[in-house]
Amino acid sequence: MENVAQTPLMVPKAEFNEKLYSTLIWGGLFIALAWGFYPAEINRMIELWTNRDNMAEKLADYSHADFRYWRQYLRAMLETIQMAVWGSLIAVTFSIPFGLLSAANIAPAWIRFPVRRLMDATRAINELIFALVFVSAVGLGPLAGVLALGVHTTGTLAKLFSEAVEAIDTRPVEGIRATGATKLQEVIYGVIPQVLPLWTSYSLYRYEANVRSATVLGIVGAGGIGFYLFDAMRAFKYDVTAAIVLIIIVAVSLTDILSQYLRNVIIDGGNQKQFITYLICIAALVITMEMALAKIINIDFLFRALSY
Repeated sequence: MENVAQTPLMVPKAEFNEKLYSTLIWGGLFIALAWGFYPAEINRMIELWTNRDNMAEKLADYSHADFRYWRQYLRAMLETIQMAVWGSLIAVTFSIPFGLLSAANIAPAWIRFPVRRLMDATRAINELIFALVFVSAVGLGPLAGVLALGVHTTGTLAKLFSEAVEAIDTRPVEGIRATGATKLQEVIYGVIPQVLPLWTSYSLYRYEANVRSATVLGIVGAGGIGFYLFDAMRAFKYDVTAAIVLIIIVAVSLTDILSQYLRNVIIDGGNQKQFITYLICIAALVITMEMALAKIINIDFLFRALSY
């Protein structure tokens, strides 16, 4: 068999503009990192190693957990999750119209610009600031926390929703427009079906983030377990702090697993049995906790065993 000479594969060279853009991007990143190196005290990173004994001593203070008042902590943690659920629902409800009005391929510039700036403002202001404002309006309690989470999360989700809308395939929308459909019908039948999986994923992610954010809103009296956490830390009650942190870790982990299963069911259409099984387990756990808080059943022995 004769040897056939193979033509070497020619890799096209990058255009000058591509090289320029790449150089500017990487150069700008390097300059930004160098600019913030000393102000961010990155040069002191070595102190993590040199002062490791101090850090180990501080962590040792949290090596014992005191669950003596577990009912208060558990009730506050359940309240925190409920705040995250309602705050996320409010945010998703308002993020849909605001996200559509922020998309360049949906709304004109004179609408898009002020809506985007409004969403920038709600996203830039921390939940604690919103919580303080709402506490002054509705008083102390979880409602202020729900509203704070809802407003702040609306700004984040609206941005993510609008970016998903701007990345859609325009051909289905053009086909629906050709039938004489209205602008609203184009959005409902041409845009929403394309972005719904991404919107669902973003919403579930923000719900997980809201569970974590809601744990600190109690610092300003906006409900949740943050009040007890801040009170324990301020009083240097390391054992109580450890107990509260453990409850938060377990709750957040269970929430993250539930969101993962739900995401797989909605987006991929799989793991239905696993999701239902896990959902039943979570429901049984919540019912057990509520019965324990109502003193219908006694699980004091469990938390006494956890107090190590």
